[in-house]
Amino acid sequence: MITVTVLYPNKDGAKFDMSYYLGKHIPMVKKLLGPALKGVVVEQGVAGGVPGSKATYGVVCHLRFDSAEAFQAAFGPHAATVQADVRNYSGGVEPVIQLSEVKLS
Repeated sequence: MITVTVLYPNKDGAKFDMSYYLGKHIPMVKKLLGPALKGVVVEQGVAGGVPGSKATYGVVCHLRFDSAEAFQAAFGPHAATVQADVRNYSGGVEPVIQLSEVKLS
């Protein structure tokens, strides 16, 4: 099992349209990726590790797949569509993406 983590840096003045993200973007991603997508978790950062500090990432999304190959096969044909939609909710903040192998769940 792998997790594709999409992290949106919490930049000063950046706007993130969570309603659009949850109501339009994530449903579109689920539809496009189909059964290859095993699960989705969306988190909104509320604070950093130091009391009173801001979260490093404003939004974090975890997408689960059986393998990196399954992710690539599902995402590849739709990459342009998914990436083009980022501007509709991110306020210009470019996401950081990481693939990780799940060791404990």
